[in-house]
Amino acid sequence: MIKRKHIILFAFLFFSWGNFIHAQENPDEIALVDNKVEDDFYEALKQRNIENYDKAIVAIQKCLEKEPKNAAFLYELGKNQLDLKNYVDAEISFKKAIEVDAKQRWYWNGLYDIYYQTKDYQKSIPVVQKLIEFDPNMKEDLVSLYMNTNQHDKALELLKNMEATSRLTSTMEYYKLKIQEANGFAKPQKETLEEAIKKNPKVEQNYIDLIVLYSSLNQEDKAFEIAKQLEKEIPNSDWAHVSLVKFHLNNNDGTNGSKSMFKVLGNDKIDLKIKHRIFNEFLIFAVKNPEYFTAIDNAIPYFDNDKQINVAKEVAKFFWKKNDLDKTAYYFEKAIKKDAEDIESIDYYLEVLTQKQDFQLLVKKAEGFSELYPTQASYYFYAGSGYNQLKNFKKAKEILENGLDFVVENKTLETNFYKQLIISCENLNDTAKKQLYSNKLKQIK
Repeated sequence: MIKRKHIILFAFLFFSWGNFIHAQENPDEIALVDNKVEDDFYEALKQRNIENYDKAIVAIQKCLEKEPKNAAFLYELGKNQLDLKNYVDAEISFKKAIEVDAKQRWYWNGLYDIYYQTKDYQKSIPVVQKLIEFDPNMKEDLVSLYMNTNQHDKALELLKNMEATSRLTSTMEYYKLKIQEANGFAKPQKETLEEAIKKNPKVEQNYIDLIVLYSSLNQEDKAFEIAKQLEKEIPNSDWAHVSLVKFHLNNNDGTNGSKSMFKVLGNDKIDLKIKHRIFNEFLIFAVKNPEYFTAIDNAIPYFDNDKQINVAKEVAKFFWKKNDLDKTAYYFEKAIKKDAEDIESIDYYLEVLTQKQDFQLLVKKAEGFSELYPTQASYYFYAGSGYNQLKNFKKAKEILENGLDFVVENKTLETNFYKQLIISCENLNDTAKKQLYSNKLKQIK
């Protein structure tokens, strides 16, 4: 059995024993010499482990009676006080630990935990600024704190600093756009960006920020002017094409419009909302210029990683509203390929095939879907109604009767089943079943 004196406890040593470690590691290791201190400290850890925080505090306070300036003991005391939500006492303990040793990250973490739980964002800011010295990833926390305290100018400055060295996460991109869309911030930001472009015309980010700003204020003409200026100064910039797409389409230039669109879609740093807007503009253009539908097809895969919107499905709905059944069916097929579990898309697709009167394809697809989703009653209905149209009444009756068992609290669907079964039975001269389903239909009505 391992003796208690050999148990690993902290990542730093008691100052009274003269051993001092600067390594920023989680407190896990310390060799204890004083048996009484060891016993008390071990007791504190044991009680904490079983969530007896009050008893843990009593034990650690005994340690502090002998070593009142021991940062390790103060930190342990603060943790137990925090678990009891004694925020004032915990804050005092962590601050005392920091006074003894400000180079230990975990003491600062303890302080941040208090302010985070109590939502004291102002006090959190200097603590997180210190934590960034240990972990640069804490910059995201600092941005969030600036946003929560309405210090948007500091948040934007930090975001630009982060963007210069790495790609922003979706949350940080959202914060950036939110700041730029705020009308109260727009004017000084616009003037600052315009001045920055004059001084440094080869810095792409200033153009990007100004384009986004103008777009958020619905000043598309000004956004386009900046995009043209960007294209002139930095010809290889994809961001210039954000506004150039609309310019080319307004000039009925689908070739260059599509080139600009793909430049935008292929840039991972451009926000999805902007990409969707540009895609929609090109879609409207393609409706009037059908030779560019190939570009629409090629553009859809760029949105495959979009977890919120199935672009092919939205395109299908767009054409359904225009009563273009061929394109509606085509794009619903694409939507289903992307998400085979999208029941809504499948239902829409089968309804479109019915309206197109493509009954051969309808029964093939509906039977296939019913095998994948055997409890989905509507797929049996579409297959059965399709077979009735193809005058294969025996097959229609068989499928419809199988599917009827899965109709649950849907009077409209149940009614449609009975109507199709009556057609099947009538053509099969099954008078008894026809009468049965006719009676059931009357009961529903």
